[in-house]
Amino acid sequence: MSRIGKIPVPVPAGVTVSVDGATLKVKGPKGELARTLDAGVTAKVENGNVVLSRAGDEQTDRARHGLYRALVKGMVEGVTQGFEKRLEIVGVSYQAKLAGRTLTLSLGFCNPVVREVPKGLTVEVPQPTMVIIRGHDKQLVGQFAAEIRRIRPPEPYKGKGVRYVGEKVVQKAGKSFVGGEK
Repeated sequence: MSRIGKIPVPVPAGVTVSVDGATLKVKGPKGELARTLDAGVTAKVENGNVVLSRAGDEQTDRARHGLYRALVKGMVEGVTQGFEKRLEIVGVSYQAKLAGRTLTLSLGFCNPVVREVPKGLTVEVPQPTMVIIRGHDKQLVGQFAAEIRRIRPPEPYKGKGVRYVGEKVVQKAGKSFVGGEK
């Protein structure tokens, strides 16, 4: 058995999990999520836990077993606590503004970059150089944060750009005058 896949996922109070064929639905105080399980992986709810099992013992079945257990755990965690990504913007006159559901980023291009906030996410801009993304879907939060970071990733010489809070940017030394008189 998969070491991760055989561990049952506990369902906390206030969260309901239902299995309808190959569809698993998790509903909690922060929202509702649904996922379709691949063939070979089945789920059932017993004694307040979600237990996943697999049909075969092939490499792909074992891999999917652990994968879907981790995804179900993320779904339960998302509808109870939610997920958050924090981005910081480093650079002279680089900044973010939020107007309704529209995020406007000034990142050194000739025009500002405008992104619509997807449904299911909340975005805050407490400072012009800080963007906080929150939501109950782990993949959606991470995807939107990665899309914003991809607009202007941190460059290796001065470190300017969009980065995750706490991300270490390895800086290069740059060019220096080494030659002398001939």
